[in-house]
Amino acid sequence: MPPARRSAFLLRFVCAALAGIASTPVAWSAQPNAKILTAVKECEPGARSLLERLVGIDSGTGDAQGLSAVGAIYASELRALGAEVKAVPPTPPAVGDLVLATFTGHGKGRITLISHMDTVFNRGDVAKVHPHWDGQHYIGPGAGDDKQGGIAAVCALKAIRSIGFTDFATINVLLNSNEETGSIGTHDLIVSLAKSSDLVINLERGVPPDKVLVARKGSAVLTFEFKGRAAHSGLEPEKGRNAVLEAARVALMLGPLADRAKQTTVNVDILAGGDKTNVIPDRAVLKVDVRAFSQDEFDRIEKEAARIAANPGTEGVTATASLSRSFPPWPRVASADAAVARANRLYGELGRTLTPTDVGSSADVSYAAQTGTPSLDGFGIEGDGAHTANDYADFATFTPRVYLLARMLMDFGREPRLTAH
Repeated sequence: MPPARRSAFLLRFVCAALAGIASTPVAWSAQPNAKILTAVKECEPGARSLLERLVGIDSGTGDAQGLSAVGAIYASELRALGAEVKAVPPTPPAVGDLVLATFTGHGKGRITLISHMDTVFNRGDVAKVHPHWDGQHYIGPGAGDDKQGGIAAVCALKAIRSIGFTDFATINVLLNSNEETGSIGTHDLIVSLAKSSDLVINLERGVPPDKVLVARKGSAVLTFEFKGRAAHSGLEPEKGRNAVLEAARVALMLGPLADRAKQTTVNVDILAGGDKTNVIPDRAVLKVDVRAFSQDEFDRIEKEAARIAANPGTEGVTATASLSRSFPPWPRVASADAAVARANRLYGELGRTLTPTDVGSSADVSYAAQTGTPSLDGFGIEGDGAHTANDYADFATFTPRVYLLARMLMDFGREPRLTAH
């Protein structure tokens, strides 16, 4: 090959190689932001104490007193970081004020963080469960679902404040008071915040190991109400029309409404009727949890439930069926994948990688995502055991998860535009 052609060939080869290197992800070689990493680590002892305080307060949905106590603690923490904090009454019939904190910077990105203060537990359950540490796990009502979420927000914001970072337009932190019952009292505010944001991050517990949520099922409650005829159980039971028996019969019919291929679930959660052992019950109610990835599935189940109710199997008993929809399905979309790609470039600074996934539960992110604003979920500290006495937050994941959240605030604060990957 002549020298001139050889030189041209080598030049093209080098340029092509450099272009390939530039377009190849190099998260593995990136270095952490040392100041942010240090600040996050320094926040951990306080975060542990804060979680103990918050979990020690009964704050089930509808417990206005407990929610007020939890909200006051969060408000104090966020106000100390420079936020404008206000209590926002929920839309009735929900009770318990929401907490909305707003940080104002000098950049472009508008980010909303969401967590919730309410739990599925009743007043007195904290004392029964005895919250405690088991290694790096803190176990107690609402520890993972979702009191860790507000703490992750506080520590991430504290980290960026420690380096004087204000290169964002606004960061809103919404602490919801009625998520566990469908956020009926908060839906409008979530939609409003999402419409005025470039990114929404829901701080439900992270899914181990190193997973982030990009899709959730929608949720609904299917309710059957049964009316029969009361009678003396011993003297003349034949005159009665047993509403509970009909409710039990219908409950056993509902399993086939689920669709494994479409991941639609139908689970009986409540069957109630009668209040005396010597009276044939004339009323009963059946409440059924329904989860699906599409509205078409909810439509199908609603139609089938109406058909079942119209054809009772117990003479003299009538039934009605109604489907109350709450969180809509959150399908996987390109903007979520693009946001995960951005997150992975940042998580790579710690030598870690997020894996996108979906789950069968529902959450506030669905309302936000409906607006078209890029949204992610499961961004909090990892945990498991939600809605059980073993609900926990795993502090072995505190540093990487909070570091990632802080870096996301910085990255999207500077450049809110997403590009496909």
